[in-house]
Order: sequence, then C-alpha cells, then structure tokens
Amino acid sequence: MRSSSSAEPIRLSRRNFVAAAALAPANAVFSFRGAVAATPPVRFTDVVKGSAGALWRPLIESGFVTLPPGLAFDWIGGSPGQVQLQLTAGAVNMSVFGAIGVAELAPRGFDILIFGPALNNHGRWIVRGDSPYRTPHDLIGKKIATQLEASDTYRHARLAALLHGIDIKKDVEIVFGPSTANVALFSRGDVDAVIAIEPTATRLVAGGAREIARVDDMWREATGDTAPLFLVGLAAHRDWITQNTALCAEIAELFADLHRRLRANPRVIGEQAKAFGIPAGERAAIELLPQRLVDIYSVDWNGAVFANMEHQIDAAVKAGIIPARPSRPVYVDLQ
Repeated sequence: MRSSSSAEPIRLSRRNFVAAAALAPANAVFSFRGAVAATPPVRFTDVVKGSAGALWRPLIESGFVTLPPGLAFDWIGGSPGQVQLQLTAGAVNMSVFGAIGVAELAPRGFDILIFGPALNNHGRWIVRGDSPYRTPHDLIGKKIATQLEASDTYRHARLAALLHGIDIKKDVEIVFGPSTANVALFSRGDVDAVIAIEPTATRLVAGGAREIARVDDMWREATGDTAPLFLVGLAAHRDWITQNTALCAEIAELFADLHRRLRANPRVIGEQAKAFGIPAGERAAIELLPQRLVDIYSVDWNGAVFANMEHQIDAAVKAGIIPARPSRPVYVDLQ
C-alpha cells in the first residue's frame, strides 16, 4: 500500500484539544465493542440525527458490514461544521472533510488528508410551498438559513452560487446553524429559504415545501463537470495516516463496502429513519428516502474523484474563497 510522504507531526496545544472536545456534550461519546481491539479504538465523529451520515454507526454496529479483525470505534458526537473542528483540534482521530476545507486550512499549518469516500453533495435550496421564489436568484436580498460556516455544505453552496453570480455572503442575509435550528426558523417563517442537507430536505419536501435548486446541479451547470460533486471524505492528520496506513485503508474499504450495499439495496436507507431522527409517522418522507439519498453515499476513490476535488479547489481559488492552491494534494490513495 502507498502512503503519503512523511511530514512533521502537527503539534496541538492542550487548550485547543480541550476546546474541541468541549464541542460535544459529555454523554455524546459512545463505544462499539464488537471485537476485542488489538489497537485502541479509533475516535471517529458520529454525526447527529438530521445528517446523511447518521446511519453509519447503527449499520456498522448491527453487522450490516463486517469489521476487520481488531477494529473498533469510539463514536464522538458532532454536527456538520463541528466535526471538522473536532478533527482540526485533535479531539478525534478521524472525521469527514471536504477538499476546499482542507485547502483552506493548509496555509494555517494543518496537514489534513482525505483518504477515502464518504458523501457526495446533498445541499438543497428549499422554499415554502406557497413561496413566490422559483430560483436562487429570486432570493437575493432575502434571509436564508444554512449549515455552520465551517461546514463543507456551506462552502459548496457559496461556491456554486458564486458561479451563478450570487454571493450568498453579501447578496443575502445568512443565518448559520445546525439542521434542527434551521428547520425551526424555516417552519416559523423567520427565514425565506433554507439550504438544507439530507435527510432534512426530504422531510421538508414531504411536508409540502418546494426544492428550487440542488447545489450539485448548480455546480455541474456552471462548470460542465459530469462527476458527482464530492462533498466530504474520510480524513485525518497526515502523521496519523502515516502511522496507521493499513488501518486507514481498511476503514476506507469498510465505508466503500457499506455504501455499495446501500446502493444495491436502497430500501435499507428508509429503514434507518429512526437513526435519521424521522418519526415513524412521517411515512411520505420515509418512502422518499431511498430514491433521494441513494446517490449521496460515495463508493469511488479514483482519478475521477481526485479530479473533481482538484476542480473544486481551482474554482474556489478563482472565486476568491481561498487565497491559493495548497502545495500538495489534499487527498491520498492508499490502495
């Protein structure tokens, strides 16, 4: 297996570590003990309900996929935007991270690498069913709720909008927050629209809201890129990957296998409604989950994915979202 070139380990202060650990409540740390670990359990972010990755932990714990011998996880709760901060500060060994986010942090001395597939973009522009707004351009000057500013969902939404002549940092009034808070604002009418992630977007659509745009479609229309817009992949600090290369390769294959199984049997996605935080009574939303979420779960880790990430970075530099390309690739191929 090939690993990344060696680099000086990131030295994290105790203060930064404690600050990141404090992002998750004390009761948000869980352990999976399906096997006697030969090495310490991998501290991995467990995304909260309302996020597409919320099914990872229950499916892994249920035996939906087979863990390699000796592998165990400590699941540490977090939300989009928060999980990136947890990895940056060293509160977890692994998290999910996007190409633009890694590139943005590189000049600050954070040597993070993406080493496996996780999720394709699933940001949706949603308005109420009786709203007069039909396109994102109609929302210029309006109030929109979206994920935390540190999230890759927001970075993609801003980039895709910029490619269509809309700077959501200047042209609209942005309210940042987790999915649950954004939905509450949207439902009360406190915002005109929400850029929601799945499965929250599906719940809103099933309840009568309208989807007027998808970030992935906006990206493809503006760039001509035919590949899915890669949102986040499995990521860790370079020195941790170097020290655990074989383990990282096994984890990357574990998630790819899990996603292949979901794509082969999409009804499993609907069966995870509880993990997503969707009540059993929301039958319309549950029935929509398989068809709306199946393509989110990334299975490929190849040249097409790497080219897509490079394209994102180039576009982000050109748009002024990040100042320059990092000196080295933001990803590594461990196969």
